[in-house]
Parts: sequence; C-alpha cells; structure tokens
Amino acid sequence: MDKIDALIDNFPLYSEDLGIDLKEPSGRFKWFLASILFGARISEKIAMNSYNCFERYGLDSPDKIVTAGWDELVKIFDEGGYVRYDFSTATKLLEIMGALKDRYGSLENLYEQSSDTKDLERKLQEFKGIGAVTTQIFLRELRGVWHISPEVSSRAQNVAENVDINLHEYEGEKLSRIETALVKLSLRYCKKKRCKECPMKGFCRQV
Repeated sequence: MDKIDALIDNFPLYSEDLGIDLKEPSGRFKWFLASILFGARISEKIAMNSYNCFERYGLDSPDKIVTAGWDELVKIFDEGGYVRYDFSTATKLLEIMGALKDRYGSLENLYEQSSDTKDLERKLQEFKGIGAVTTQIFLRELRGVWHISPEVSSRAQNVAENVDINLHEYEGEKLSRIETALVKLSLRYCKKKRCKECPMKGFCRQV
C-alpha cells in the first residue's frame, strides 16, 4: 500500500471518528465544540468521551449550550471524564457561545465575515479561552470545506519528516487528512515510543 494511503487509512479525521459531517453547518459547529474540548491539555479519549456526552444530551448549538447553563455543563464534563477542567471549561464554553451569538449570530457568519485565513484565525482567538492550539485543531480539518489555508502544525511537520512526506505537495482536504493522520501518529505512537506497534514503522526513518 502507498505510504499516504496507509497513513490516511490508519488515522481518519477526528471529525469522522465522532460522526460529524463537516459539509453541513451544524456539523461544523459540532466540530468547533469538539475542537474546544481537544484544545485543553487532556487526552484524546477524554475529549472524545466528553463530546459524545454533549451529543447524547442534545447540546449541539450555541443556544442549547447557553440554555443548559453552568451546572449542567459541569455535570456533562464530569460524565465524560473531563474532571480536571470541568469548572473552567464550563465557564469558558458559556462565554464563547454567548460571545459568538452576540458578535456574529453564528459560526458561519463569523467565517463569512473573515477576509482570509489569518483574519479568521484572529477572530476565533478574540474569544476568551480560544488560543492558537484550539484554532489550529479546528481549522486543520476544514481545508477543502471552507476556503482556507491554515499553517500545518509543528507536530505534524516533525512526523512528516520522519516518514519522508513532503507536505508542500498537498492542499485542501487531502492535506487536512494527512495532517490529522500525522498528529494522531505522533500522539499515539511517536510520543509514547510505541515504534514496534506502529502501523507506519515500515516507512519511518527513526525505526
């Protein structure tokens, strides 16, 4: 199997893992919510569990999250295992959703009012609690959906060098898939030194 195909087959998009359709505005908001959860210093598993709890409780829009209130959000975070950041993230989420509604009305309006990728990144990071990491997580899977070209993360670039992939050869959705796959590869295998179990070990310079 081709190196790129092997990478993408083994590590699909996070949005796909969560059953989120990025082609739909509702799906893009769900991915925005998930990205905020992934943005904390917490494991993939806990972030995904917590997102799935939001899905189960039907909290899939800014209005529903604001209406749920702080106590309900803390309960959901605790159920998802997001205990370390439950209070602070519940507060942050309410502030972000309130500001999103007040300033733009919706996530889609925020995008439409952005002149380019840098302006979109700046607007996202104006929300208290959204920094460069969360912004990068959110935008990397939206190449080819929105007309954007965010920088590839340093984590993905480092792993790309290890498996000899030239990221400059790709763009759009293909680049999104490759970057996300490289991030997963880094977190699940490279960072944990699980080289012998790695599905990409046959392509890696470090093995």
